[in-house]
Amino acid sequence: MNKLIILSTALLLSVFASAQPDDAKNLQQTARSFMQTGDFNNAIIVLNRALQTDKNNLELLKDLAMTYYLKQDYTKSYEVVKQIVDRDDADVQVYQIAGNVYRAIEMVKECDKMYKKALKKFPNSGPLYSEYGELLWQKKDFAAINYWEKGIELDPAYGGNYYNAATFYFYTKDKVWSLIYGEIFANMESLSERGAAMKEILYKTYKEKLFADADILKGEEKNKNEFSKAFLNTMSKEAGMAANGVNTEVLTMIRTKFILDWFDTYAGKFPFKLFDFQQQLIKEGLFDAYNQWLFGSVENLAAYESWTKTHEEVYQKFKTFQKSRVFKMPAGQHYQGK
Repeated sequence: MNKLIILSTALLLSVFASAQPDDAKNLQQTARSFMQTGDFNNAIIVLNRALQTDKNNLELLKDLAMTYYLKQDYTKSYEVVKQIVDRDDADVQVYQIAGNVYRAIEMVKECDKMYKKALKKFPNSGPLYSEYGELLWQKKDFAAINYWEKGIELDPAYGGNYYNAATFYFYTKDKVWSLIYGEIFANMESLSERGAAMKEILYKTYKEKLFADADILKGEEKNKNEFSKAFLNTMSKEAGMAANGVNTEVLTMIRTKFILDWFDTYAGKFPFKLFDFQQQLIKEGLFDAYNQWLFGSVENLAAYESWTKTHEEVYQKFKTFQKSRVFKMPAGQHYQGK
């Protein structure tokens, strides 16, 4: 510990000794290095030094507010946020930082007002829709889903709204959108903890909701969403395969047949990146490995690990395929509510 303190002090002294009056950018980089290592105290010292040379620098003030927030000094973070949240040049990050701070100090009304203002200024910002929806959901306001859906529609490459919407639909009677949004998100964040958690939601939704009844169209008489009806009608053709239970092998067979039928019937009417991706995996001979990755570790971790060892070549080919691509949804493929 003493060695770390001595090193940090020595680094600070060397930075200050070499810093020129106009060297705010270099000081900011040093501060960010401290932030990345969790040394928030020294980051704050360096940022304040940089602000002496450029007191209105928005990027420096954002970093200072965020550093205080990460240090859990919410009062000081709020003092900095007040300086920047009403500025004409406030960007999306300013509002995100402000939202985190307001929620931390339970300024719910101010936070609500701030997000509404931010969305008027940045009406296509996926992160702002996601975080405002989270604020509403924190208040048990079901209008949250409207903002997550709007975020998906206007900023389809941002993952947070898919995660929130999939989780929301999982706890409703809806059988479709938790599956659709959940699988999109699992591919967007294939290595994150949230991505792993979403796999559990996907497996449970197939097992406990979609195929809980032999007739998966039961209760869907009032469903007016054309995409959702197309999904369920196609999936119902394969429902018999789940008669004796749902597992990874069964899901692989059902989902393979689903894609083949979908492209025969609905692909022209509903172009959809997720299903294009699945079709490509089938053509590459990687769909079994993909379904093992998606469901296997949730169903039975030991069996999944055994499968990856006995199918090492194809599994490694799938992992290489997965790492070589960034999964993003394009604009114009938001079908919920239509």
